[in-house]
Amino acid sequence: MKNIVSVEFDGIEENKSYASIANKVFEKCFEVENLLDKNLYVNIIFTNPVKIRQTNKEYRDVDKETDVLSFPMFEKDEVLSYEPKQWQEVLGDIMISIERVQEQAKEYGHSFERELAYMMVHGFYHLMGEDHIEENDKVVMRQKEENILTQLGITRD
Repeated sequence: MKNIVSVEFDGIEENKSYASIANKVFEKCFEVENLLDKNLYVNIIFTNPVKIRQTNKEYRDVDKETDVLSFPMFEKDEVLSYEPKQWQEVLGDIMISIERVQEQAKEYGHSFERELAYMMVHGFYHLMGEDHIEENDKVVMRQKEENILTQLGITRD
């Protein structure tokens, strides 16, 4: 099987445990969403608050720090009907602020791994065309996120 995740570190020290978590999380995401045979991968960038704020301003014209940004390469209906190519294509990019993950894990009273995995799954579902603007869409997205985390045994404890 080809790699389904490409990991980058931008403005932070490389950390193999983040890459390990990413591989585990995205493998489950791809399995649940039937993408394992689609010849797609996710590019994930672990970064710091300054870099994510710069990216947010540059690409979304929002001048503030955030925890996760997602940049899908396909529309929702394109992902659902995607026909695999002979070459691997990127499903999209996800950028996560590690410092923000650490803060939120403490704030919510759960592990760093849980918060990081949640950010990855959340970003993945944005790449899949899901959003949480409308309440009914938010409910659907949260159910999908919790399903993945539950299957991985990553709980809020």
